Amino acid sequence: MMEAEMDHHIGYEKSERSDSDDARNGYKEKTINSSYGSMRIEVPQDRRSTFDPKVVKKRQKDISDIDQKIISMYAKGMTTRQISETMQDIYGFETSEGFISDVTDKILPQIEDWQNRPLSEVYPVLYIDAIHYSVRDNGIIRKLAAYVILGINLEGRKEVLTIEVGENESAKYWLAVLNSLKNRGVKDILIICADGLTGIREAITTAYSETEYQRCIVH
Repeated sequence: MMEAEMDHHIGYEKSERSDSDDARNGYKEKTINSSYGSMRIEVPQDRRSTFDPKVVKKRQKDISDIDQKIISMYAKGMTTRQISETMQDIYGFETSEGFISDVTDKILPQIEDWQNRPLSEVYPVLYIDAIHYSVRDNGIIRKLAAYVILGINLEGRKEVLTIEVGENESAKYWLAVLNSLKNRGVKDILIICADGLTGIREAITTAYSETEYQRCIVH
């Protein structure tokens, strides 16, 4: 990407000829710090020394936010190989597939803590909606539904209670989801609003017998 920035800066690509008074002038090695230690990258130079890359700025010595970029790409369904190649294109240094896996594995305990955190005892309204994503499952990219369960608490604030990824909607599946909320402290829900999910009515009757079910008309 820094090569593309250089093309834009001097006005022509590496393979082209130009009458411009500026031109490429090799590369300069630069040591930068990241969440995983220091590394050396090659930054393109121009003869007039006016090139100021945006990806890694001239005086920038730290790219600790790199792991967030990797996690974002992983969440969008990119393979470790694709992420590695993208990091090479952007920053100009190699990142092994093992390194990418280490970064993505780093966030898993945080996700688990969030999924198991205690919840409020009462939610007047609970919404269940599906977002379809490309997700990684045992190394295979597949289209699955991520069910976002959003609660409105007694203060009127919205709170994402959990996000569940599922293949098959059924009463058994939804009962497991609702029982999980129970185990995290949710004792009462006044209304559950969902978009005709298979088995949701039966699950609500079993887990929260006093809760009313309302089908969503407009999201």
